[in-house]
Order: sequence, then structure tokens, then C-alpha cells
Amino acid sequence: MGKVFIPATSTEDWRQLLADPEKHWRRGYSARSLAYCWQEANGFPPDVRAVLSKATELANLELLLAIPEHQVKLPPCGKSPSQNDVWVLARTPSDLVSIAVEGKVSEPFGPTVSEWLSHPSPGKEERLGFLCAKLGLAFSPPGDVRYQLLHRTASAIIEAERFHARHAVMLVHSFSQENEWFEDYERFLLLF
Repeated sequence: MGKVFIPATSTEDWRQLLADPEKHWRRGYSARSLAYCWQEANGFPPDVRAVLSKATELANLELLLAIPEHQVKLPPCGKSPSQNDVWVLARTPSDLVSIAVEGKVSEPFGPTVSEWLSHPSPGKEERLGFLCAKLGLAFSPPGDVRYQLLHRTASAIIEAERFHARHAVMLVHSFSQENEWFEDYERFLLLF
């Protein structure tokens, strides 16, 4: 991925960044929902600001830049990166903050760790070890934890380190009216 980013002037600019613009750019899907919500907010969407401001350290957060479909490399090199639906660099009055945003409407968080490891390889073992170390886990996560939540959270930390940000946040921006997949998110949080 290059180091020059072109600003989005409309939600349609987000569409071209998707791996499959036809498949992923539909009403009721997270990519389109996120694009409209974040582009129209021109900063943090009100519901996101409300959640972030509950943390004292993030109460006066200013969005510096938001990059849709931001890829963060994960070891082993050359394998699939963690593709954040939106990655945000923000600041408090005294610190920088890295925020990896995962958008959801009714889509699941992808395979569980057990499903992801169903065809083990040295690369997958290396990646899982890296993710556990990055997240401060002294153990492999239970098989029912969603793999996507592990690598998305690690990507927030990796980018925090790269930009010398003091804080890293993994935010699930859910548009689900039924709180679909919340149990998976809750199971992930129990690791900590």
C-alpha cells in the first residue's frame, strides 16, 4: 500500500476501495452504512463520539484523519493484512489515538479461531503467536473467539506504535437494531 492518500469528497469515493465493490456496496451492509455515516459526519459520527467520550482519556477527542479500508500488515510478511473498515488517527489535548473501526450490520465477525486454524500452517501459527503477544495474551485464545476481533485489535495497536500514539482503540460500529453478534464481541472481551 502506498503512502499517498486521496481525500474522499463523497461516499462513492469509498466504494472504489472495496475488494469487491459490487458485492460489498449494498444497502444494509456495513461498508455502505459506514461510508454514509462517517462521510456525512465530517468527523466522528455522534453515536461514536458519545461512546468514546465515556472514557475520560478520550472525552475531548479530535479526528485528524480517517482512512477507509486501511490495511495493516501482519506477520508473516506477504500474507493477508488486517483491513480496517476505517482507521482513524485522532488526538486528545495531550496525546494521539489510533482507532481501528470494524463496521457491522448483520454480518458475523468471520471465522472463529478454531475454524481459521482448521487447516493449520506454520504461517498461521506464527500469526496467532504474534497476535497473542501484541494483545498481551499469555495463552492462545479459546477456539470460539472470532479471529477477526484479534487481528483488528492488533492493527489498532500496531498503528498506535507506528504513529507514537499513547492510546489504541478497536471500535465496533454496529448498525444492527438487534445487537447481532454482541455475544461474540463479549466473548472476545472476556480474554482481557
